[in-house]
Amino acid sequence: MSNYLQQIFNHCQQYFHKHFFAFSPDKSQQIKGENIALLVYDFDGVMTDNRALQFEDGTEAVFVSRADGYGVSQLKKRGFKQLILSTETNLVVSARGKKLNIEVIQGSSDKKAALTAYCAGLNIDLSDVLYIGNDLNDFEVMQVVGFPVAPADAHPAIIKIAKHVTKVKGGDGVVKELWESVVA
Repeated sequence: MSNYLQQIFNHCQQYFHKHFFAFSPDKSQQIKGENIALLVYDFDGVMTDNRALQFEDGTEAVFVSRADGYGVSQLKKRGFKQLILSTETNLVVSARGKKLNIEVIQGSSDKKAALTAYCAGLNIDLSDVLYIGNDLNDFEVMQVVGFPVAPADAHPAIIKIAKHVTKVKGGDGVVKELWESVVA
């Protein structure tokens, strides 16, 4: 295939992936809950649909899924430690973490370093971490964890390294699906 045709194919693949479905090979590897010591969620694009509503005063709002809140609570009942790890520094992220009663690390420009330090402090091996990420800022950290997971509408490079891709898009109940079909 010529370079030009390859570029067109890549653009079409990204468009269809983003707007219609996860254009990737089967990525539904079963992940056993007993092998997981920590569940880590990126915020934007995982717990949200990656959009923000910005008000005149500069504050932001996002849509989150109540299904994810239920998933988080069910995973807590099963004894899973959970963490939100976000590049953003935003009150919305803090508020969601507080509502779900899970820890939040935000403003992290190096998620791999932040998670490595966090896990070292709790004596958790990175191979026992499940990380759900959707975009290129999650790439490096997803390469060092044992269980990289991506929402259906994640960036193609993220889907490529994921061991599991959810059926739902970010913001549409990714955590609940994880609880129902992967970890439970």
